[in-house]
Amino acid sequence: MYIKKGDYVTRDSYNNDTIFKVIKIHDGICYLKGVEVRLYADSPERDLKLYKNEDKELKIDGEEVDDLEIKDKLLNRADYFYLPAKILHIDGDEEYLNRCLKFYKKNGILAIGKKINEKHIYEQMKGLLLEYKPDIVIITGHDAFYAKKGNAEDLANYKNSENFIKAIKVARNVEKSHDKLVIIAGACQSNYEELIKAGANFASSPKRVNIHALDPAIIACTIALTERNKEIDLVDLLNKTKYKEEGMGGLICNGLMYVGYPR
Repeated sequence: MYIKKGDYVTRDSYNNDTIFKVIKIHDGICYLKGVEVRLYADSPERDLKLYKNEDKELKIDGEEVDDLEIKDKLLNRADYFYLPAKILHIDGDEEYLNRCLKFYKKNGILAIGKKINEKHIYEQMKGLLLEYKPDIVIITGHDAFYAKKGNAEDLANYKNSENFIKAIKVARNVEKSHDKLVIIAGACQSNYEELIKAGANFASSPKRVNIHALDPAIIACTIALTERNKEIDLVDLLNKTKYKEEGMGGLICNGLMYVGYPR
């Protein structure tokens, strides 16, 4: 079998449960990026199996946007007009960021996207919040829990959880109210408890599992398109995400959309 850059593959040692794209090959090691989940991995070529449908990434992207479109499910357009919340989405991964921006556009939500390395998000956070004045800020990218290093409580055993926490704290210093600024933070296997303690409304990952590329965007869209006087059904919201309460969790809150009359 010959694997080349750009191929779609799965790993035999993980029961072929996740589809990856090969982004680099060096000395017999294939470097992989998750198609659906925010995950980087590496694997020897012998452990990989070619995924037959090489259009899978584009197909998934299209299906996600169509299947998860929530605008028309939430809004009654008869006599009212709507002002959805504004989103600032900061992501360490440009490809996932663009997929989320496509999702926001499909749902008629104003969203500003910024690709920033996870280590440097906190340095730019205050300036971005003051410039764009969002109602919702997403702080995401890539993360990982290194179980071989030690227990799940030690932040030193995570790839980027500490960087997300630093960014959350800066954002919460700019706006202390959880109702005025909703913070959605984390990525695959992030330290959920510490992200919430730092000031996030929603975070990943309660069970240290991977999360879907669109999970933060799904939560943000639902809040952005729910009326300000209406409480979010937290369990229903988490059920919209890929791995439900194992991948994402958070605080009960109200929607952030203004509704006016007449149209």
